[in-house]
Amino acid sequence: MKQVVYFTNNSYMRYMMESTNPKQNLIGLNVPELQEALLSLNVPKYRVQQLYHWIYYHGVRDFGAMANLPKDLREALTAGFSLDRPTIKIPQVSLDGTQKWLLSLSDGNEVETVHIPEKTRGTLCVSSQVGCALSCKFCHTGTQTLVRNLTVAEIVGQFMVARDVFGEWPAPAGNRHVSNVVMMGMGEPLYNYDNVKKALTLIMDPQGLDLAPRRITLSTSGVVPHIVQCGNDLGVSLAISLHAVTNELRNVLVPINRKYPIDELLTACKNYPGTNKSNRVTFEYVMLKGINDSPAEARELIRLLKNIPSKINLIPFNPWPNAPFECSSSETIGVFSAILEKAGYASPVRRPRGQDIFAACGQLKSLSQRLRKSNEKSGTLIQKN
Repeated sequence: MKQVVYFTNNSYMRYMMESTNPKQNLIGLNVPELQEALLSLNVPKYRVQQLYHWIYYHGVRDFGAMANLPKDLREALTAGFSLDRPTIKIPQVSLDGTQKWLLSLSDGNEVETVHIPEKTRGTLCVSSQVGCALSCKFCHTGTQTLVRNLTVAEIVGQFMVARDVFGEWPAPAGNRHVSNVVMMGMGEPLYNYDNVKKALTLIMDPQGLDLAPRRITLSTSGVVPHIVQCGNDLGVSLAISLHAVTNELRNVLVPINRKYPIDELLTACKNYPGTNKSNRVTFEYVMLKGINDSPAEARELIRLLKNIPSKINLIPFNPWPNAPFECSSSETIGVFSAILEKAGYASPVRRPRGQDIFAACGQLKSLSQRLRKSNEKSGTLIQKN
């Protein structure tokens, strides 16, 4: 690599680089990392702060639009760096307004991101991995093997893509289409903790993307060693994919339970920083017909969660082709919920959203993989462009 950089006073001359290496992506970098990435340009810190503000507060995709940066610096940035987000490959819109985007990553892998509109908020469901290693039996994503962790840029990029779709730049202060984030997409966030931590820190930064910690929920299947650490580091809300009240059943439904059984998981929840009556741990419980939906199991759930400020989300099972389960009847779910409510636990039944485009809870799996499997069965080959 040959580079020539000239500086006179605080003015930047043209930055010229001849290299076969791709441009370095600046998305996903914080201020110190930006400073290090631009070390060869000798950029003063206040200019780096301006660059950071353009990237994350204004969401610009073109260095040339950064009006308060010197022209020579903008040209140098254009020559050596990029502002790449994931690319929307296939957008889908549900009859209920839910949107799902199949996002293409720079290496050709794909993930899915979902936006769920509601009257008072809009929630973005963000993925943390390509595929998943946990193989939870009721989850479609679990049938797709783990490929790799997402990078910080790819996690933050999902949030930025959503803001692009809704035109929410600069970072809005009032009502937003993207007002909440849930780390509940493809993958287990706590198995990619370092990158998830850095990405959420960028999303929460008031000088940039500016989403308050109370508007972010991280969902885990129970990676116990990182649960309390997550609360200390990030202060976001915690959701636990529980789904069973005995180790025997949870070992089957959520195999990570064999490593971190229910008692260890609930101890971590009790110790989660900031948990109180107004900031409860959410326990997610998918309703599976004849599997985990009896009144006795509702009463055992109450016993297990004693002394943990809790909210219990009851999730009607969202089926996919050849799924091994059926959803509990509405009557069964109603009885289960009533038992919890009588004991003082908020237990709303989650209304399925985006089922017609496979965007509901537990249904995410890269669309291209579903199409490939379907066509393999029918003898049709899909050619990749």
